[in-house]
Amino acid sequence: MSRVALSRVRRVVVKVGSALITVPGQGPAGPVIARLAADMAALVKDRREMALVSSGAIATGMARLGLSTRPRSIPDKQAAAAVGQSTLMWHYEQGFGKHGIQVGQVLLTGQDISDRGRYLNARNTLLALLRFGVLPVVNENDTVAVDEIKVGDNDNLAAHVAHLIDADLLVLLTDVDGLYTGDPRRDPAARRLETVDAITDDILQLVFDDASRVSVGGMSTKLQAAQKATASGIPMVIARGSEPSVLQRIVSGENLGTYFEPRADPLTARKLWIAFAVPPQGRLRVDAGARKALTERGKSLLPSGLTDVEGEFRAGAVVSLAEGGQEFARGLVNYDAQEIRRIRGAKTREIEKALGYKGFDEVIHRDNLVVL
Repeated sequence: MSRVALSRVRRVVVKVGSALITVPGQGPAGPVIARLAADMAALVKDRREMALVSSGAIATGMARLGLSTRPRSIPDKQAAAAVGQSTLMWHYEQGFGKHGIQVGQVLLTGQDISDRGRYLNARNTLLALLRFGVLPVVNENDTVAVDEIKVGDNDNLAAHVAHLIDADLLVLLTDVDGLYTGDPRRDPAARRLETVDAITDDILQLVFDDASRVSVGGMSTKLQAAQKATASGIPMVIARGSEPSVLQRIVSGENLGTYFEPRADPLTARKLWIAFAVPPQGRLRVDAGARKALTERGKSLLPSGLTDVEGEFRAGAVVSLAEGGQEFARGLVNYDAQEIRRIRGAKTREIEKALGYKGFDEVIHRDNLVVL
């Protein structure tokens, strides 16, 4: 899909960050939210379905609680989120209400993504809201989420939401106008990339993030979101949110921000879930030969190619695969961690001798393997 084809998209997920919609020490920026609502409303009136993923609850709560720096402890962050979320939703109700659009709050955690049943429940809720003509406003449920169940940032959450509702486009609105070849604040020769056709190692190295008092992500999480979205066949755009009518202009095909081309051969729903929805429970290190067999020849992972096993996990768990310190794939294992340690480096015919039984020839079958 090219930029020109964006005029045909019917379902769009938009993500806005804290730095865009809040003012430090004051909370939500009313005029910015009003402008965003007007921009999205114009697309709704053009018979498009819209969903919004919005940060800003903690930043809003900080302002209401008189906090000058972002809380560090989980209980303090949760308290700030609890105070800020209702205020943030009030601003969205006011902004979209002027255009006759109802909004509905949806709060998710990482468990809602990684657990298949809860994933489907979230999907059904979001699709029902769209069917009723309600614009979902999604955020991570920071009032209850702890590190073990967090998505962690709303860029990646937005990509998950795009998967959940089968979106045609994901737009990340931020305070920069796209991905650059260098740090534009320090390198006058840095140029904006208009189009990225694949998330390569070279692209992943184009990350120049500064720590922020209110935002969590940065360009690194936006590139992670691009990996998730484009792998499922969903194009993505990173653009400056302060541009007038930025969403309407993007959908019209205007050359704004950085456009990420979707994969021509999108992953199936099952492989998307393996690759991105479930946090890996461990890591398998393989040699260069095994990596080549997996990535270039579409083979299954056999025990002979294993060099190390990290973590404790059961058969059926999702694990990451790495070679030379770099993760390159994820998959569902046929054996638990202790069993894999016992057959590591063995030939297939030696599995039964090492374990006393043999359930599978493969540690990970190619049907349960996703090359990232």
